[in-house]
Amino acid sequence: MISKNQMKLVGQLEQKKYRRREGLFVAEGPKVVGDLLSCGFEARMLFATAQWQPTVSVAPTVVQPVSDDELQRLSFLQHPQQVLAVFALPQPAAVLPEAGHLYLALDGVQDPGNLGTIIRIADWFGIDTIFCSEDTADAWNPKVVQATMGSIARVRLVYTDLAALLSETALPVYGTLLDGHDIYHEQLTPDGIIVMGNEGNGISAPIRQLITRRLLIPDFHQGPTADSLNVAIATAITCSEFRRRS
Repeated sequence: MISKNQMKLVGQLEQKKYRRREGLFVAEGPKVVGDLLSCGFEARMLFATAQWQPTVSVAPTVVQPVSDDELQRLSFLQHPQQVLAVFALPQPAAVLPEAGHLYLALDGVQDPGNLGTIIRIADWFGIDTIFCSEDTADAWNPKVVQATMGSIARVRLVYTDLAALLSETALPVYGTLLDGHDIYHEQLTPDGIIVMGNEGNGISAPIRQLITRRLLIPDFHQGPTADSLNVAIATAITCSEFRRRS
């Protein structure tokens, strides 16, 4: 049976301040939990129904059997998926961009679904590090973790002073802007930093000044069209074009 203290702790981990205080985050479902376990993330608690079949070995003392009803009460999902785990947050890493690598940088991306999808996109296109401004949504929010579908286990998230990082790098800094040049006709390097901006305001003015290669994803509609692309879709298009050329 799940204790009141366990219920309280898991519920608190929906909020960033408690995740930071406890050094913990929540992941749900066989795919996400399985990927985190296989990549070496430390599970502190794991609540699983009889249907869950672990793909890696887990210490029996960590696993707590629960009923479907108990998992429903514990879960952040409308339809819980066999297992919910509480993991230790990874230690922040001091990482600087290096030549020969392609990176993403997020400037104030706020929507958890967008952030989770961007992490999944980075994983698909072989980008293993994302630099995030301090005002970007917290990657360990349960909604973000779920939206990554396990990719958060393989992509490193570095929260940093983005302006300072971009001002000091020798790599080309790309950004998608309305006054940029058509991405399909621009020369793209195999390494660099691709900056994606806030959902409503795009790349902020201070970061925009640090962009060295301004790109535009053109629209092909004749006549009135959408004002802009969703940031996650724009990220996928941009990453695809970079990888297609490399």
